[in-house]
Amino acid sequence: MSTQASFSLRGRNPDVLSCIANLSNDEVFTPPEFANRMLDSLADAWAADNGGADIWTDRTVKFLDPCTKSGVFLREITSRLTRGLESKIPDLQARVDYILTKQVFGIGITQLTSLLARRSLYCSKNARSEHSIGKGFVSDAGNIWFERTEHTWANDRCQYCGASRTTLDRGEGFETHAYGFIHTTDVRTRVAEFFGGAMQFDVIIGNPPYQLDDGGYGTSAAPIYQLFVERALELDPRYAVFVTPSRWMTGGKGLDRYRERMLSDKRMRNIVDYPKLYEGFPGVKIRGGISYFLWDRGYNGPCEVQTIWDGNPTGPTVARHLDAYDIVVRRNEAVPILEKVRVKNEPTLDSRVSSRKPFGLATNFKGQASSKGLTEPVKLFENQRTGWIERGAIALNRAWVDEWKVLMTAVQGTSAAVETRFLSKPIIAGPNTACTETYLVAGRFGTEAEALNYAQYLRTRFVRFLVSLRKVTQHATRDVYSFVPDLLLDREWTDARLYTRYGLTEEEIAFIESQVAEQGNDLGQTAATDDE
Repeated sequence: MSTQASFSLRGRNPDVLSCIANLSNDEVFTPPEFANRMLDSLADAWAADNGGADIWTDRTVKFLDPCTKSGVFLREITSRLTRGLESKIPDLQARVDYILTKQVFGIGITQLTSLLARRSLYCSKNARSEHSIGKGFVSDAGNIWFERTEHTWANDRCQYCGASRTTLDRGEGFETHAYGFIHTTDVRTRVAEFFGGAMQFDVIIGNPPYQLDDGGYGTSAAPIYQLFVERALELDPRYAVFVTPSRWMTGGKGLDRYRERMLSDKRMRNIVDYPKLYEGFPGVKIRGGISYFLWDRGYNGPCEVQTIWDGNPTGPTVARHLDAYDIVVRRNEAVPILEKVRVKNEPTLDSRVSSRKPFGLATNFKGQASSKGLTEPVKLFENQRTGWIERGAIALNRAWVDEWKVLMTAVQGTSAAVETRFLSKPIIAGPNTACTETYLVAGRFGTEAEALNYAQYLRTRFVRFLVSLRKVTQHATRDVYSFVPDLLLDREWTDARLYTRYGLTEEEIAFIESQVAEQGNDLGQTAATDDE
């Protein structure tokens, strides 16, 4: 065999796959170290299910990465199999040929990534070239498939992925981002077309594209990673291991059905969560963090949840049923606190908080600088300023104008790696006031005293901790208040009173206060009846 193929598939210094830049925040390369943690979880599950057997010594196991970019999963799998099968296939070239042609398969997401993946795995972008370490291929693509796929348009949207025709129907000179694995209603037949016959994969593993670059920008763009997971599970593998943004656990645009499915699926064996910004993938800003899960076809039970913070587990792994709540409670330490709150069966604040655009006025709406010339002037809380509007111009909930209100910004967050406040400081808006979409009306009251007590309640660490369990992005929508009890406002609620009311231990109190920063006592307050 050629001396140029050393088969030292790991341990390069430096490893090129740890140095390449990401394509975008939507198509993120997986660091080799992270990929190997996922493979370690897979090996542990295989051993537990197979009497301690080593998956890397089994020549019958087939692996698929349905969204390969750098090829890191395929490379690391091949490296492990090359060592593990040494006793069963002693000849090195024969062993590598067998692994590459019979066990390891990938589907490129773009032409560029398919070439990169082949270079990572075969040491050549052409699987049959003289530089390729595989000598048994019949095509230049080897077992890493890619062909240009077109979207299927219906009413200017792709019927498979929801892409905008205006944005992505750009002609042959551009990538379509119509990923072959998800643009089908019959994924088994589609995969058979890719690889020339029916395929049954034991392990499907990958890091799918997160959202379409579809003109939505940032958190408003539609997620797409869930489609890869759903198609993978339709192939009925023994194991599925995917790393994705963690937004699906508590929210995310269009992810309600996916979240419900995942929470109710007792084959979810474990989740490893990285909530701290930049920790899972250094340098990549994925709001809410990332996580990976292992789905086990033969498993039926609670899911083991582990949180990683600054490189270490925050505590012991805890097995729990994910469908105990309508979201994933990401921190194990939070579960007993939440249970002490829920056992009282009290109503929750989401029934008080308004939906977006409470008065029908968009964020960019600007009122007059003063009330002069207005017949029925109403003071308007706008984006970073106040103005005045005619009462008759208020489209929705006009009766709320006359009530005492507590306003909260609809977006609250920071660019820092760690969020500790979770909610803005409440604004008390007296009668004759309204607001634009910048704010939610968090509560409406007949008296100033009730409004003051409510605002004080929202400032407590206890309330903001419960909000944090549901708030994974900067958006503080009505839903994030769904764990917060709606208490009587005949008194001033403090953290000390709340800790006592719910019987929290010193350890639980310390955990809350380690997660949530104190908030100042100042309030924005106005009756706003006079011109300014």
